[in-house]
Amino acid sequence: MEKKHSIEDHPEETAAGTVAPYRQTQRGLSSRHVQLMAIGGSIGTGLFVGIGSYLRDAGPLSVFLGYLCYGLLFIWPCNLCVGEMCAYLPIRGSIFELAARYIDPAFGFAMGWVYFYGGLMLVCTEYSAVATVMQYWNTSVNPAVWVAMALVVCFLLNVVAVKWYGEAEFLMASTKILLLIGLVLLTFITMVGGNPNHDAYGFRNWTHGVMHEYYTDGTTGRFLGFFSVMVYAGFSVAGPDLPALAAGEIQNPRLAIPRVVKMTFYRIVGFYVLGVFAVATICPSQDPRLLSAIDDGASGSAASPWVIGITNLNITGLPDLINLLILLAGWSCGNAYLYASSRTLYSLARDGHAPAFLTKCTQSGVPIYCVSIVSLLSCITFLVASNASSTVFFWFVDLTTCALIVTYTSMVVVFLAWYRALKAQGVSRDSLPYKSPLQPYAAILATLIGSSVTLFNGFNVFSPFSVQGFITSYFGLAFWAVMFVFWKVWKRTEWVDPARANIHGGKEEIDEECRVWEEGGVQERRREELRAMGVWRRWWERMW
Repeated sequence: MEKKHSIEDHPEETAAGTVAPYRQTQRGLSSRHVQLMAIGGSIGTGLFVGIGSYLRDAGPLSVFLGYLCYGLLFIWPCNLCVGEMCAYLPIRGSIFELAARYIDPAFGFAMGWVYFYGGLMLVCTEYSAVATVMQYWNTSVNPAVWVAMALVVCFLLNVVAVKWYGEAEFLMASTKILLLIGLVLLTFITMVGGNPNHDAYGFRNWTHGVMHEYYTDGTTGRFLGFFSVMVYAGFSVAGPDLPALAAGEIQNPRLAIPRVVKMTFYRIVGFYVLGVFAVATICPSQDPRLLSAIDDGASGSAASPWVIGITNLNITGLPDLINLLILLAGWSCGNAYLYASSRTLYSLARDGHAPAFLTKCTQSGVPIYCVSIVSLLSCITFLVASNASSTVFFWFVDLTTCALIVTYTSMVVVFLAWYRALKAQGVSRDSLPYKSPLQPYAAILATLIGSSVTLFNGFNVFSPFSVQGFITSYFGLAFWAVMFVFWKVWKRTEWVDPARANIHGGKEEIDEECRVWEEGGVQERRREELRAMGVWRRWWERMW
């Protein structure tokens, strides 16, 4: 078995000449910060612009069902699984260390590096999206300028204290959520006749051709249209990664983490499913403007089905505003995943899976070298300087999707190993801070769905065969396999026996750290404050 490393293994010299351990990340994120990170972390340009091509190819019902099935049958169980494990042990090593404890150190190594790669690709995706959206206003400036602008701003937001990063992400994620809510309300108002045309179009766009044939004919073609939307949802629907990575920086984690994951169901239905239902209502899937905008590679809101639907109703003045908000959405998502990928690299270093110097944090708890390296690697986004920014954007979308789905599926597999270890060691799940429902059946279903989407996500690259499409569709899976075999052979790691899995290591330290919130009447005073509030204020406080 390989030796486990901790942050204390890598001391540094202080000014006084004595030896002290490196600083570590601090618990500066409140529940509302993590809620907004989880809600808005991956609501990027994909839900506002990229969804148009799937609406055109698959049809409104396929888009709606694809998001609904992927969200409720895969992402929701993923969040429940991660919430149970991280509420019990909210360590700074994140779920990748738990994978090493419950399955195999090589599994945790592969999982961590694949997620790091996926997070890095998502940062690049959103930087290229910023460049694409900015070209809506100005096509004379090289898009590399806009990439540089986004990169510098996100870097600066990530090197301040995590509390202020949380505030910045809270504000930007709130903007995205308000945009989505506003568009849904606009759809409702206009569909009942509240538009300059006085056209009460209702569900007219749902009456003909709601499931289009995609890639082939007949029932198989309609199923593949639905399945293609599930694959795209893997890119655009937020998973449990951000709450899991933030577990070591959340205040009162054993209360905050369950609160975050229990709201996942409502986030999926309220934002993603309702959002795609609204966009399919306001914009016909075969609208000529939508078809031509996608075929011509239009940028920003020009290719957004929301804006096309609004334009058809002769509502003026909104395209520029929506484009600005789409820009902020992409910027926020890049900011969130710069945080996520830097914390992943930090976790890998803590576990001895990356160079030790990466564990160094600033006085405010920021892993400065990790943030710097991710920012440096994200410079590959400058490919937009010599290629169309929209083309580069979709390259990164494909590279990101497989890596994220592989990571989320691996998280559920870790939960199944955790479930088996608890049972083998006689630990009752009723004694845990949070016991997720429907287990282990929800986890098994999520594993099957995640594996299927991973294996068949590139079904449309085989005939005719596309080398580029094959690489971008399956690189994440191949990278996971290579990293697993490499670490397994190099370190000669062993599969973990459930009866001997380390489910208690670090718990005493976490208990001590959480005592400030869990004892001394803090929880009870909080309950008293909630009882003294009005109904709506109490609801708001419980939400966040």
